[in-house]
Amino acid sequence: MAQKVLRRRDQTPGYGLRAVISAQENLGSPAAIPSPPEDAEAVKASCDSFILESFTVEDAWELGHLLYARLLPFSAQKPTLISIALANSSQVLFQCAVGSGTAPDNEIWVQRKRNTVLRFGTSTWFQHCKYAGDEDAFKAKFGMSPEQAEKYAIHGGGVPIRVKGVEGIVAVVVVSGLKQHEDHGVIVDVINNNWE
Repeated sequence: MAQKVLRRRDQTPGYGLRAVISAQENLGSPAAIPSPPEDAEAVKASCDSFILESFTVEDAWELGHLLYARLLPFSAQKPTLISIALANSSQVLFQCAVGSGTAPDNEIWVQRKRNTVLRFGTSTWFQHCKYAGDEDAFKAKFGMSPEQAEKYAIHGGGVPIRVKGVEGIVAVVVVSGLKQHEDHGVIVDVINNNWE
């Protein structure tokens, strides 16, 4: 079955920023982030990557702000880092910390997750589920030395963005700072609720 091509529901410029302002004005208890499936085939079928009608700088801006608005209620206990970068050049289109307390290590996790998405063309959560979180099995499968393996992470939170009619990955969305299933789940939740 072909994957559905998604289009942003609200094409109004600044929609994501308005969501951030609303989240700041109405800060309440965080709504639970839906957990993604843990079976690799179920992940592949439902939430491994997304095919969008288009993905422009404006789309990255809106997605980044929508993620920020969704993560803001968690920020006092779980500060996170959001990063959206182009696949072909790794040019960062959107990046920000949500809440005080992110560490330089979050940036390392972002890079490791991005590397995994770019090399394998799948989400990091898919790789986690495929190898049952066994980093040694993952490393052995690809004959990686410890130095090579440290460049990759099979922890949820890195998701490929594809565009209809374009071969390969166009962008990589990464969230770092929550539990790994939440890092993946929040990206899926925000896209599913704002693209159709």
